[in-house]
Order: sequence, then C-alpha cells, then structure tokens
Amino acid sequence: MKSHKPGVVTQLLRAADHGDAAAQDEFWSLIYAELHSLARGYLAHDRNGQDRSPTSIVSEAYVRLAPSLKGQWSHRGHFFSAAANAMRRILVDYARTNRSIKRGGDVSHQTLTVEPASADGDPIDVLALDEALAHLEQVHPNHAKVVELRYFGGLTIEETAEALDVCPRTVTLRCKFARLWLARALSADEPSDG
Repeated sequence: MKSHKPGVVTQLLRAADHGDAAAQDEFWSLIYAELHSLARGYLAHDRNGQDRSPTSIVSEAYVRLAPSLKGQWSHRGHFFSAAANAMRRILVDYARTNRSIKRGGDVSHQTLTVEPASADGDPIDVLALDEALAHLEQVHPNHAKVVELRYFGGLTIEETAEALDVCPRTVTLRCKFARLWLARALSADEPSDG
C-alpha cells in the first residue's frame, strides 16, 4: 500500500472532524487510490469473473463510511480499520447475493485470496473466509483484527501495530498464528476427495 507522509491523513481527519470541508475532500482524494488498489487486489483473484469493479466497491465503501467521518476516527490506522471492515462486508454481501441468485445445484462462489497483494495466492471462498474470520473473532479477537487490518485494510505491519497500539513483533506473531488458524479452518471446510 502506498504510504503517505506520517500524520497527513490523521491531520486531515482531525480538520474534517472540526468541520473543515476542504480537509474532508482532500482526505477522500488522498485515500481513494489506496482503497481502489485494495479493491483491485481483491477482485484480481476472482476465478468466477466477478462483474464488480474496484470503483464500485470503493464507491460503496464511501457511502458506508462518509456519513460517519466526523468524530469517528482518531488516526489513519483507525480509519483503515473501518474501511477494511466495510470492504469485507461489501464483498461478503455481494457473495451472498450472488449465491442466492444461483440457487440449487452446484453454487459458484466468489473468491478472494488470503493475501490479496500476492499474485500467486490460492483463491478461496469469500463466504468461507468470512465464516472462519467470524469464528476467529470469537476465540482470538486480537488475531482476527490483525487479519482484517492487514488483508482487508492493506495496512503494513508497522501501521497495524500503530492502529492496535502494540509492537510490530506482536502483529507479526498474531498474523502468523491467524494465517495458520485460517488455513486449517478453511481446509477443514473443503470436501474430501475420498
């Protein structure tokens, strides 16, 4: 993810919180490319030829996030945490809608890689990932938050550490644990060949 000068996004958030419309416009302009890049990464690994565009996902995220800009986020990491959650919900909602349209028989699933930025990642079912993340949130909420920030929010290890107020090593360890936990949970959901 492209990183801006430290504090610029936070400064714009604070100014927007105090009613500065120009700061709010500049904030959205600044982060649009980052959100668009994240959405493009999610959609790039869709083997089913998803008909959504990165622009439509970012637009929908904007609609969900813009009304709550005032007073909601204290810094960049906090905002990207909310954006990650919104984009995750959008992708899951779309996958559910698509699944309900294709009722019966062999349902075609929307896919997303666990690491959207990786071109060689194996695609997985968005709904299965969401279900596994929901379970991870119940048993290890701090680990699930790391996954959401890193993979849906596109934050670096350092940005995730700042957002969660922990050290980068803690983020790295939680990320490794969560990756293994999710891989195990997702492989348990796959039908066996025998």
